[in-house]
Amino acid sequence: MTSGNFVHGGAVISCPHGGRALSTAADGAAAAVRVDGAPVATTADLFAVSGCPHSVGGRPQPCTSVRWTPAAGGDAVRVDGVPVLLDTTAAMCFSAGLVPQGPPVVASVHQGVCSR
Repeated sequence: MTSGNFVHGGAVISCPHGGRALSTAADGAAAAVRVDGAPVATTADLFAVSGCPHSVGGRPQPCTSVRWTPAAGGDAVRVDGVPVLLDTTAAMCFSAGLVPQGPPVVASVHQGVCSR
């Protein structure tokens, strides 16, 4: 059974180095589903990271994106067939060269009323 709180527009998501991840909500019915007035995030949304200070050997290697991997199986919460993101959904931050940089930190996700 999948459990966790919805990730939505009010969530504060950062890379493990302190950069801020912002979602670009995909168009569609999922944007109509809101938690506390903010659209719920789904796997169709893109998350771009800005302000990551990470470097390796003195060379900047900032996180630039977050990719989410919802649990396999039929128990995922979905909106029009697209899995929603929960604060427990597996995710990884990546550099521009698609090098894994570590999991994102999801904060300020709280339980709210889901409406559509």
